[in-house]
Amino acid sequence: MLDRRTLLLASAAAAAAAPRSSQAAGPQVLRVAMTAADLPTVTGIPNNGGEGFRFLGYPAYDSLVNWDFAKTDETAELAPGLCTEWKVDPANHLRWLFTVRQGAKFHDGSDVTVEAIIWNLQRIFDDKSPQYDAPAAPIVRATVSMVDKFEKVDAATLAIHTKYPFGFLPYLITRILVVSPTQWEKVGRSWTEFAKQPSGTGPFKITRVVPGQYVEMSRNEAYWDKARIPKLDKMIVYPMPEATTRMAALRSGQVDWIEVPPPDGIPSLRAAGMQISLWPYPHTYPYVLNTTPGSPFADVRVRQAANYAIDREGMCGMLNATGKPAVGLYPPEHPLFGAPENRYTYDPAKAKALLAEAGYGPGKPLRAKIMISTSGSGQMVPIPMNELMQQNFQAVGMEIEFDVVEWGTMLVAIRNAPDAPQSRGVHGVNISLSYTDFSSMFRYYARGSFSPTNYNWGHWSNAEADRLLTQAQATFDRSEQMKFLAQAHAIIVDEAPWLFIVHDQNPRAMSKRVKNFRPAQSWYQDFTQITME
Repeated sequence: MLDRRTLLLASAAAAAAAPRSSQAAGPQVLRVAMTAADLPTVTGIPNNGGEGFRFLGYPAYDSLVNWDFAKTDETAELAPGLCTEWKVDPANHLRWLFTVRQGAKFHDGSDVTVEAIIWNLQRIFDDKSPQYDAPAAPIVRATVSMVDKFEKVDAATLAIHTKYPFGFLPYLITRILVVSPTQWEKVGRSWTEFAKQPSGTGPFKITRVVPGQYVEMSRNEAYWDKARIPKLDKMIVYPMPEATTRMAALRSGQVDWIEVPPPDGIPSLRAAGMQISLWPYPHTYPYVLNTTPGSPFADVRVRQAANYAIDREGMCGMLNATGKPAVGLYPPEHPLFGAPENRYTYDPAKAKALLAEAGYGPGKPLRAKIMISTSGSGQMVPIPMNELMQQNFQAVGMEIEFDVVEWGTMLVAIRNAPDAPQSRGVHGVNISLSYTDFSSMFRYYARGSFSPTNYNWGHWSNAEADRLLTQAQATFDRSEQMKFLAQAHAIIVDEAPWLFIVHDQNPRAMSKRVKNFRPAQSWYQDFTQITME
C-alpha cells in the first residue's frame, strides 16, 4: 500500500510555503488547491491532464474554438474563441475554414493573426519548426491526431486539413491553446524561458510562477470578451495531492477552494459552513484494459467478469454520493448509451462463472497488475477506491496487484503502447478519461486510435465498432452521428474493453466567501464571474 505519511508531509511542506492570506494581494483573490502533485506547465500546453487545462490552460489562454459555460443544465457546448466562425468546406470535406477574430491581442500587446495561429500549429505538428515543443506537443497531438496540414487563405481565414473526413474537429480544436510568438522570440526562443513570462490571450494573465509551490494569475482588463473580464483581481493555484491536506488547508483559511474533498469529510465541511458543489460532468472513472495477446484481459469473458465483480453501489456509498455507478462510457439515460445486451450489476456469481469459462478457478486464480495513481485530475480518491475493488476482485478469484505511480507517470504511459517500457508491463491503467466531445469513442476504442497515435491504450478493436465510429465521424449530420455512436457504444459495453466503475459528480468544497460560481457540466470551468465576499 502507499506510504501516505510521505505524501502528507510533502503536501504539507508545499502548502506551508504558500502565501497564507489573500489580503496582501487585494480583496478579490481566489486561492485554489488542486489534486495535482506538481504545478501543471504554464506554456499553453498544460500537463497534469484535465486539471492542468482547467486551471492553467483555459483561464490564461484561448483556442480557436472555446467552451461555452453559460448553460449549466446541459453538457458544455462550443463557443467562438479566437475564431468567430468555422465550417467544413462544402467542396472538400477534408478542409475546414476558420475566420480569425479581428482585434484580439496577446497579453504582451501583440496582435492575434492567422500567421500567429499557424506558428502555434507548427509548435505541435511540425517537428522541423524552431518552435516545435518536443516534450509538450504529444499532449495535444495524441488527441488531435487527425490534423494533416494547415495554411493561410487570406488575412482573416485559416484552413485546417484533416487526414480523413472528421465531423468532430471543432470539439478537438479546443485543445490547441494559442500563445504569443512575439513573447517567445523576446525571451530567447526558449520554452523554458517562456514559462517564466508566459503570454496568451485569456481572461487571466499568468503573472507569477513559483515552481513547485504556486502560480498567480491576474485579471486581463483588455480581454476581447468584455462579458468575461474576471471579477477577481487574482487567482492563485497550489498543488496539494493529499485530500486530507486540502481539507485542512480549507478549514484553516489557507485556501478558499479545494478540488475533490475527501468524501468522508464532506458532512463535517458542511457543518463548518463550507459550500459543497456537486454537479454531473462528462467523466468516467475506469480501468483501461490491455486486450493484446498474452494479457488475461484479451478474453472478453474475463473483461465482463471484472465488470460484474465490482460493487458500484457500495463504492458510491463510500464516496458519499460524489460518484454514481458507471456501466459504460455514458450513463444509461444518455442518448448515446444504446441498447447493449449486458447491464453490469454487482453479481459475483456471474463473475465467477465467466472466469470459470475462461479457464480460471480456485486452483488457478486470475492474476493481473493494474497501474493506479496517488492522485490526479479526475482520479477522485484512487487509493481507497482501489482497495475496495481489490476486495471485490479477491472475492471472485482475481488476484489484482497494483503498480502505484505518480499521475504524470500514468499520463506518459497512456500515450504509449501497452508493451512500451512506459507502460511498465501492466495489464490495465486506472486513468480517468472524459467524454467531453463526440469524438471520444473513436479516440478511445477505434483501431485507428491505437496508442501512441491516440488514446486506445489497450489496443482493443472490433470491426463493427470501427465501421460505426468511422461512419459517425465521416458524416456532418448530428442525428446520423448520434445513431452510429449509440450503436457503437452498445458494442463497447458488451465487449468491455474497459472496466467501467463510476461517473464523477465533480465534487469541490469552497469557503462561504466564494460567490457566483456556476458549475458547468464540463471537465473545465469558468472562473471569470466568481467574486469573493
